Amino acid sequence: MRAWPIRDGVYWVGAMDWDRRLFDALIPLPDGTSYNSYLVRGSDKTALIDAVDPPFAGLLFSRLDDLKLKRLDYLIANHAEQDHSGAIPQVLERFPEARVVTTSKGKGLLLDHLHLREERIQTVADGETLSLGNRTLEFIHAPWVHWPETMLTYLREEKVLFPCDLFGSHLATNDLLVINESQVAAAAKRYYAEIMMPFRTHIQRHLEKLKGYEISLIAPSHGPLYPRPALILDLYRDWAAGEPLNLVVLPYVSMHGSTLRMVDHLVEALQARGAGVIQFNLAEADLGKLAMALVDAATIVLAAPQVLSGAHPKAIYAAALVNVLRPKAKSAAIIGSYGWGGKMVEQLTGLLSNLKVELLPPVLARGLPGAETFQALDRLAEAIVERHASLRPART
Repeated sequence: MRAWPIRDGVYWVGAMDWDRRLFDALIPLPDGTSYNSYLVRGSDKTALIDAVDPPFAGLLFSRLDDLKLKRLDYLIANHAEQDHSGAIPQVLERFPEARVVTTSKGKGLLLDHLHLREERIQTVADGETLSLGNRTLEFIHAPWVHWPETMLTYLREEKVLFPCDLFGSHLATNDLLVINESQVAAAAKRYYAEIMMPFRTHIQRHLEKLKGYEISLIAPSHGPLYPRPALILDLYRDWAAGEPLNLVVLPYVSMHGSTLRMVDHLVEALQARGAGVIQFNLAEADLGKLAMALVDAATIVLAAPQVLSGAHPKAIYAAALVNVLRPKAKSAAIIGSYGWGGKMVEQLTGLLSNLKVELLPPVLARGLPGAETFQALDRLAEAIVERHASLRPART
């Protein structure tokens, strides 16, 4: 397997994983993924930036063999998660002179997760540099994107940013560089929604920090590389800090049709008043697409029937997911039906404690919804549309 040059003396030596369909036993990967690793050759020393998932170590070594690499001085560990660090022990065994370069928190995590020898790890401060001779690596600490130890590596002379998971996309492709911008933007949005959105306030600060750097290429550790950095930088600024859209996201589950009648009525009432709506049947929804919709949503409406004294388990899961992802929505509401009594509203609102939202009055129907319930749903639609009056329109 060959190494692919991306700049003079800079090579992609990673791996495409075409067949992986689930990440962390949780995140769907409809398009596979990649584990990007980069070799930087200076006039004096050589550095490998990030490794690969352990099953792909052989592929990494075959690309290094293509470069006839005999000595590796540094292995830059931007992030300690195993899909980037898991092959480090194999790399260190093959190159006994190499030292791992990471943050102080990264050192602790690498010791915990990989049981590396402490003397082989070198820590670097924020803004510290490392000379490879005619090339200089600068390290930019970026905690909480999405672990506490993360750093970015900047190759000064070539103006290349290696941000590890930041700006990534789970996308296996034969195009090393971004060719189809809309395809990569969609994959990057799914990636942001599922992984980065809970840390959007941290990301806002890191984006401000990056304004001080001239960047000609962004080379993340998942997905294609960005020869036009503004593409992903502008998207991240909007996703992390931009105002939400005139959009209602409505995850729902219905057992016997009562809740579905309420959902149908509310959707039509919102659309008639000019609001965009995306609804998700939780019985069969792609939760990655739900996460993507939450990036732009101004209002979230959870719709569920009651099971015994609480909400349907799929609605409980959806509420917990929304709570973990922490979207920038401004308001939320709960609608649904029940049989005889219970505490569904209290249960679901309690699961949304991380959200800084205005909770609108719930709408509940005992059994089949009737005229009074539909009138209440109309009032809810009016309240939502009032709160969306100044927002940009959504494409649904």
